[in-house]
Amino acid sequence: MKTEKKYHGVVVPMVTPVTSEGKIDVAAVERIIENFANNSVSPLIMGTTGEGNSVSACQGVEMISAAKRAAKGRVTIYVGLPGNCVSEQLETAKKFIEAGADVIAATLPCYYKLQPEQMYNYYKTMADALTVPLMLYNIDITTHMSIPMDIIERLSHHPNIVGLKDSENNVPRIEEALKLFADREDFSYFCGCAANSAKALSLGGDGIVPSVGNYVPQLYQALYEAGRDGDTAKAEELQQLTIEIGKINTAGLTLGESLCGLKVIMSMAGLCDYYMLPPLTTLSDDIVERIKQEAKPIVEKYC
Repeated sequence: MKTEKKYHGVVVPMVTPVTSEGKIDVAAVERIIENFANNSVSPLIMGTTGEGNSVSACQGVEMISAAKRAAKGRVTIYVGLPGNCVSEQLETAKKFIEAGADVIAATLPCYYKLQPEQMYNYYKTMADALTVPLMLYNIDITTHMSIPMDIIERLSHHPNIVGLKDSENNVPRIEEALKLFADREDFSYFCGCAANSAKALSLGGDGIVPSVGNYVPQLYQALYEAGRDGDTAKAEELQQLTIEIGKINTAGLTLGESLCGLKVIMSMAGLCDYYMLPPLTTLSDDIVERIKQEAKPIVEKYC
């Protein structure tokens, strides 16, 4: 059985529930957090699944505050920090920390293609300035850049950088990372590509970050526990089950559309409505109906 590090387990990239007027649905935040806490999983607020680049700083503060109140110290509050203006990011991070963020997870500013040393300097600047731990957040599908592993290794020795959430769908990269970090007590590796969760755990990964965990957190907690305990057969069985479930809100849809599809299923479970923040929009009625029909047996069984 793997010894758990300080930062470990299931961290669900939480959706941002909003009303039809685009305001944060505080009651829905509380319901979602309660569901997470009851299943021993933590939220990542304002990540990609949470429409992070569409959430204003004021909305972010409201959402973090609501999550912190609902969590009552039962789970760690991870908070995403998207954006391209570093000075504004630093000011926003202060507000997020005051609101209750326990860990900041920062993606690369992505308007310009950055050189490796620029990536290093960016994260060092962040880590030096923040008053809570920083987690590196690699997601090439949205930033169109990949943080080189040698840069991550250098940054991993900074006293205020505690881990990596890597959402790149790249098994050799997972293998390379875990050769470096699996046995490092001071640095945690979180697999952000849900389809590779069991693989990462089998190699010594510390946590997984699955978006479908928004409505079936118990399945991913079971997958995590099986992987942690070395039960690879059970972990792989749950991996295949969750992959099939995940297809309901992703098949034939863009990333942005799939996020609305996820909220559609969550609405069936009584967790939130499926309104979106601009520039994303709700799905057509026929797609919504298709998702509801396919998700019905899953919601009835697990929610």
